[in-house]
Amino acid sequence: MKKPEPVQVIKERRDTALTRLVGGIAFVRFLGIRFDRKGDELTAVLPYDPKLIGNPMLPALHGGATAGFLEVAAVVQLAWQELWSQIEGRAVDPQRLAAEGQPRLPKTIDFSVDYLRAGLPRDAYARARVNRSGRRYASVHVEAWQDNVHRPFAQATGHFLMPQQKTD
Repeated sequence: MKKPEPVQVIKERRDTALTRLVGGIAFVRFLGIRFDRKGDELTAVLPYDPKLIGNPMLPALHGGATAGFLEVAAVVQLAWQELWSQIEGRAVDPQRLAAEGQPRLPKTIDFSVDYLRAGLPRDAYARARVNRSGRRYASVHVEAWQDNVHRPFAQATGHFLMPQQKTD
């Protein structure tokens, strides 16, 4: 019988894979987005930065920054969901991801944002829920909040073209 891996080794493998996945997305670096991982659940975090303010009179987060944040959360959640099963099955070695380059990401078909209230000048959080994910197509719902997860300030629904598996 095979001895189970230490928990720290498993956590390190997951964190390395997430870092490799997110690290190759330039827009993530520009906005300063990071991802908190608890098991297979991801929470996107958009730290407050004055450059994100669109209306200084209110002040309120720019709608484009909000939409970009929601779309990034959706794309990363889809890619992470695909990568997660491969990591857990050890089909993917996170250390090799760097050598092989950025994992292929889903492509946006359409993305619709509902602005529910002004985003305040503070950190924002988002979680994406995959409604459907097939071989070619996926549908995702995302909600963003600031102080209270039950009071989202924006939500979105997106449809994505899934990357096709590489064939040798």
